[in-house]
Amino acid sequence: MKKETNAPTLQENKMRTMPVGRLLTTMALPLVASMLVQALYNVVDSIYVSQISESAVTALSLAYPVQNLLIGFATGVAVGVNSLLSKSLGEGNQERANQAAGNGIVLMFAAVALFMLFGAFGSRPYFTMQSQVTETVEGGTSYIAICCLLSLGIFVEVLGERLLQASGKTVFTLYTQGAGAIINIVLDPVFIFGYFGIPAMGVAGAAVATVIGQWVAAIMAVFFNLKYNTDVRFNLSYWKLRKEVAKPILTVGIPSIIMMAIGSLMTFGMNQILQGFKNYGETATGVFGIYFKLQSFFFMPIFGLNNASISILAYNYGARQPKRITVTLKYSLAIALAVMLLGLLVFQVAPELLLGIFNPSDSFLEIGCNALRIISLSFPMAAVGIALSASFQAMGIGIYATITSLCRQLIVLLPVAYLMSLTRDVHAVWWAFPIAEVVSMLATIYFYFRLYRGKIKPLFAQAAQ
Repeated sequence: MKKETNAPTLQENKMRTMPVGRLLTTMALPLVASMLVQALYNVVDSIYVSQISESAVTALSLAYPVQNLLIGFATGVAVGVNSLLSKSLGEGNQERANQAAGNGIVLMFAAVALFMLFGAFGSRPYFTMQSQVTETVEGGTSYIAICCLLSLGIFVEVLGERLLQASGKTVFTLYTQGAGAIINIVLDPVFIFGYFGIPAMGVAGAAVATVIGQWVAAIMAVFFNLKYNTDVRFNLSYWKLRKEVAKPILTVGIPSIIMMAIGSLMTFGMNQILQGFKNYGETATGVFGIYFKLQSFFFMPIFGLNNASISILAYNYGARQPKRITVTLKYSLAIALAVMLLGLLVFQVAPELLLGIFNPSDSFLEIGCNALRIISLSFPMAAVGIALSASFQAMGIGIYATITSLCRQLIVLLPVAYLMSLTRDVHAVWWAFPIAEVVSMLATIYFYFRLYRGKIKPLFAQAAQ
């Protein structure tokens, strides 16, 4: 059978021809909008749960590392597929693009099985090793068990959205993520507090609302791919695992998973450090969790921009278009800095207003205001790291992104946070974030120049010949 390597949709793919500024905006805006909606429902979860008790807020904070790891596995598989699929489309290799999608689906099911096992057997031990407060343990255990046992929804949603994104159809991700988030927001009070004959489920109700939203988004993502994604074929014949296809997916995907795992380990470690403050350990842990909810309003758009730029960079690297690669990175960096500077301003000027929506106690408000003001100093450095790291993943050198993430979240952050905790001043712990971000930014810049000399600069030389 003849391979479809010269299809008009591939020749005229907008990632090769559309002006970069317009292309990045077109692809990123739907992702940014949908991620902002997701950030909103994460905050809404915490607002509702804060009406139960401070222990309920702490339960969600302690659950965050597992939830983050779950999303990390889903994103890692999807990013690996995204990178290979975009590169294959850029090269005009339709067969390899189809195989990338099929192998990604098989890898997704393997990851789901792992989390279902953890949800069934690991949820309670995970919480009992972190807290002795019964309300915190019971609420967190039920939350994580529900999210893990029903995790197929988030995996299908994320992979489906990245398949659409890789072929330039990002507008549909606005519908999937937006619908899932809105459903979660609407159902949160129904299941948490009990309405319309449904019993009040407390923290577990927040998990139920979350997975329902994820499953609805997953069903929509499958529909949009089957109906509108003409750049990829989903025949079962492409589901057979092939080493030459799975390896490049995992080469990019595993570092992405490791980065999220590092984030989960960092959060777990920070929670342990904060729990060590006897007088207000539970409060400080709750503050840390709320900070992550609030910062997502600024980090989520940057990650949306990052995901869009990965597709553009991977496609144009495959198509040997170096100028479009460098211009894309310049646009991404400028936008990321603008967003993060806005975040810095908001966190410096209005921390009381931000925290006030979570029904805070006086000690919660005092610790939280200092945390927001100090940690937000790291935002501009984070913008540089996130924007440039897209090139590492797009060009198949995920190890660079892994190393910079290690600097940011483990090698520097946790040791510095621990040393600061020895002062017995909880406010000193927050300074670990700006310190770690400076180190990570310097490492990112160093690796980018290595990548530029090794992969991008030679393309300019080839184009000049």
